[in-house]
Amino acid sequence: MSQLRLPLQRPEGARRDEFIVGEANASVVHHLEHWGTWPVMAALLVGPRKSGRSLIARLFAQRADGRMIDDAHRVAETDIFHAWNMAQADRKPLLIIADHAPPEWNIRLPDLRSRLAATPVLRIDEPDDALFVDLLRYQFDRRELFAGDEVIAWILKRVDRTYLSLMRVVDALDDAAHEAERGRISIPLARPALQARGLLVQGAGELRREEA
Repeated sequence: MSQLRLPLQRPEGARRDEFIVGEANASVVHHLEHWGTWPVMAALLVGPRKSGRSLIARLFAQRADGRMIDDAHRVAETDIFHAWNMAQADRKPLLIIADHAPPEWNIRLPDLRSRLAATPVLRIDEPDDALFVDLLRYQFDRRELFAGDEVIAWILKRVDRTYLSLMRVVDALDDAAHEAERGRISIPLARPALQARGLLVQGAGELRREEA
């Protein structure tokens, strides 16, 4: 088997976890769908936290009858070494998830270091604007919140465009909407909620002019 079709795009109205594809992760999806072409039956998946790396690894392991090792930097190196060897022996793909690839991830076991040197590295980047917006809408949908285009555009201009920042923004707005007993996110609701948690990155002067 050389290809694996992953159901990654979110169906309308979905509430379960889905992996949203964009420019920042498209190459990862491509490599996972063509795992039969890997030079070895293992790959190292690296990327920012909250980027969906564990989710796509679970989907991949389920559909390819493979294995995954999450937070590999916290796992005993001998365990990773044996899992890598087993993947070659039984021809079942292994996906190793870490914050960074070597040498940033300091591997002490020489045998593991040599094997990871021969292992493809798949990288998820921080989201571009288009993916950030798709993820923002998806998270709002999951929490049954509504934000119009003008609110989405307002948020996009004023927060760090990282996966971690996105989740913090959604948590803050979810809490604010719950407290206000409403499901619609507005700019007057969003501004103080995000400012209170230090999530707005504009200069203070510009924020004060907006509030005037």
